[in-house]
Amino acid sequence: MKSVSRVFYITIALVIITVIFGAVFPAQFEAITGSIKSFVATTFGWYYMLLMSALVIVAIFIAISPMGKIRLGKDNDRPDFSTATWVAMLFSAGMGIGLVFYGAAEPLFHYMSDAPTAEEGSDQAFKEGLTYAYFHWGLHVWAMYGVTALALAFFQFRKGEPGLISTTLKPLFGKKMDGPLGTLIDVLAVFATVFGVATSLGFGAVQINGGLSHLFGFEIGFTSQFIIIAVVTLLFLISAWSGLSRGIKYLSNTNMVLSVILLIAVLVIGPTLLILNMFTETFGMYMQNIIETSFRTSPLESDNRGWLDAWTIFYWAWWISWAPFVGMFIARVSRGRTIRQFMTGVLILPTLLVAIWYAAFGTTAGNAQNSGVDLTQYTTELVLFNMFDQLPMSLILSVIAILLISSFFITSADSATFVLGMQSTHGSLEPANRVKIVWGIAQSSVALILLYVGGLQAIQNTIIIAALPFSFVMILMIIALFKALNKEAKEMTGRG
Repeated sequence: MKSVSRVFYITIALVIITVIFGAVFPAQFEAITGSIKSFVATTFGWYYMLLMSALVIVAIFIAISPMGKIRLGKDNDRPDFSTATWVAMLFSAGMGIGLVFYGAAEPLFHYMSDAPTAEEGSDQAFKEGLTYAYFHWGLHVWAMYGVTALALAFFQFRKGEPGLISTTLKPLFGKKMDGPLGTLIDVLAVFATVFGVATSLGFGAVQINGGLSHLFGFEIGFTSQFIIIAVVTLLFLISAWSGLSRGIKYLSNTNMVLSVILLIAVLVIGPTLLILNMFTETFGMYMQNIIETSFRTSPLESDNRGWLDAWTIFYWAWWISWAPFVGMFIARVSRGRTIRQFMTGVLILPTLLVAIWYAAFGTTAGNAQNSGVDLTQYTTELVLFNMFDQLPMSLILSVIAILLISSFFITSADSATFVLGMQSTHGSLEPANRVKIVWGIAQSSVALILLYVGGLQAIQNTIIIAALPFSFVMILMIIALFKALNKEAKEMTGRG
């Protein structure tokens, strides 16, 4: 594979070593990574809170500043995809399986068994469960993705640099980014992507298995999950082979259609009036309290710091570990948009969609719980299907949900093989199919091995640990981006 870079071989070797260690010594692997993760969360929690809040400020500032007029590409370039397809692609790559996996379960957990500040089971905890779901999946996440993607898209399409994380740092480090330091940064990005996506594939397989078990009595276990991953791998490799403008585009549009059908169905046949009232009030609470929530570090013993470590700080690290993958994918599909169009679209539309989704599914789950059905007895992947049992047309809803998870699964894996291919072929915009296939099989193999040894938790820990060094890379990316944007804005003023 002539076009393959050193990043490919180094990362494949690291992935194999990590997986073998995790498979041979699963208990030790989980214990070691768990200890490091706890240390990172406790020691650097304040840092994650400040960083994610700063990224929101940076994203909004860039969007409303004169820099917003700069186009991600040449001045006469126009977007490759329609706005609807573009938003569908953002959503599929950036959230995907997680929204279906946690849509009903997370607000319910906050309400009934793990409330942030309110008394568990109280009306206040019901509302708080929704506001924190919006917080964990909303504006902060998309600001972080947006800034990462903006740096990649600007250098790639405006400046003609390869689509690599390392090239975004050239304004600070120059030619050093072409050497070992650049390779190290790209390896870190690829490593985080492989394990981040593999963990999501594991979640997806578990939930599809749960849904098929709930509906048709399929056995829950590794054999079923192996078959699910094997089938999905074949499907996403076919899609990856067909290329970005066909495979991922059609899959993303399918995801959006299925998501809208499922969302409207829950809104109409669920507790409609309660959903609309809860959305209106809790979205208002989210916006009203966003500053306080963004900087909450629970410094005193009575402040429930354990909740913050387990939820918010876990999520911030989790999303940062996904930044190389999602940022690179969003950058790739955003050529031709102005920075203002890009940043406004990335910040506002997904945040609103996430809030409406959680309001519908979280309120319906809470309402079912209040009607006397204990949904908290079920594992995360089964909460959704047991919630559907409390609604009319439950079989149809469950089938649509399984199709949606499968479609998200294929899209996430397809997007990731594309991005991994780019990152390991010197930033090629059209990585060779054989490279994408190697990465596709590698991701699925990692997910299978993790499921076999029960190591999803250990890999989640690994991702959170990997997020810490990458967060420093992200800060350098922002400084380099501002330096380059200022220079570009002055040149545009001079030309104007």
